[in-house]
Amino acid sequence: MTVIAATTIGMLASLTLTVGLLLAFTPYLMRRSECFAVTVPASVQHDPRLVALKRRYAMVMLVLTAVATVASLAAGMLMVSGQEGIGTALMCAALLVPVVMSFVLMLRNRRRVSALKRSEGWGVRGRQAVASVAEEDLPGAIPLAWDLVYAPVVLGTVCLGLVLYPGMPEQLPMHADFMGNVNSYVPKTLGSAIGFPVAIETFTVACFVFAHWTILRSKHPVDPGAPATSALAYGLFAHAQSVLLLVMGVLVSGGTGLLFLLSSAGFIGLGQAGLGIMMLCVPLAIGGVVLSVTYGQAGSRVFRRMRDGGKLLSDDDEHWKLGVLYVNQEDASVFLPKRFGFGWTLNFARPAAWAIVVGFVVLTTAFVVAVFILVG
Repeated sequence: MTVIAATTIGMLASLTLTVGLLLAFTPYLMRRSECFAVTVPASVQHDPRLVALKRRYAMVMLVLTAVATVASLAAGMLMVSGQEGIGTALMCAALLVPVVMSFVLMLRNRRRVSALKRSEGWGVRGRQAVASVAEEDLPGAIPLAWDLVYAPVVLGTVCLGLVLYPGMPEQLPMHADFMGNVNSYVPKTLGSAIGFPVAIETFTVACFVFAHWTILRSKHPVDPGAPATSALAYGLFAHAQSVLLLVMGVLVSGGTGLLFLLSSAGFIGLGQAGLGIMMLCVPLAIGGVVLSVTYGQAGSRVFRRMRDGGKLLSDDDEHWKLGVLYVNQEDASVFLPKRFGFGWTLNFARPAAWAIVVGFVVLTTAFVVAVFILVG
């Protein structure tokens, strides 16, 4: 087994383990006014029945994570032995099963929490409107202008490609097997040598910029029982997430373009380039986990002593379908924090949300077509 193969197997297994662990402890990282995507008073989070539901969910997910991690290791060994088809299928299953089971378990526990909410009378007794004042003085996501830093990164890749182009071989490596052995080449052209890595880099940049824009345009969740504190907590959360996105966006996009160029120029192997790209994603995964544990979803762990006095002052359960799909025609927001999980989601009642979904599909399709044209 080569060093590349062994390292790749270890990284894929680590990814499976990291995702599984984050999913297992998701209920403990959500806002205090939510339990399995159901709005509840923060004061009932220590109710023995809710505590038991969270504990059972975590235990099941930990077992599934252990099994999935072992399966990912086995998948890597199958790929090394030459059974790439079976190994790839098993690897995909190892990554997907914990995600799917997390959703299934969430739905099951969501029904139970909803039943408890009805039987205990935890519903809203009176609506309360909250306005956040002096929002400009609160921390928040960094301005979108910071993303201009991507321009010199992409331009630098183009310039480096033009410098290295004359010395590149007439046949460029384009695909390698799991062991790092190149098994596909394409003729050297400006498109395959420079256009291909720049296209990948540009698409990556677009994804990071869109994620940053999502944070800036997101609805700011405010706890009616602690409006100022919750607004500050969310602002700190959004600021940390946007900084992480910018730093990792520059690292991943710039590193990807550089590694592809070095591989085409023969300074490193294609397998080494692929491994390098995977390693560039490690800080992103670690940073995401650290921020999730430190801040919690939407800043839920910044100020852990926030209470709502046992009263439920706001309740939008009716707008969350299956606990993950937000549909509210009366809400002008297009983006908002997820109720179960980390990050942001769309308000699917807004036409702009569907335009974004369609636009992303069109952009991704155009990127794939452009890549085929460049390397064809």
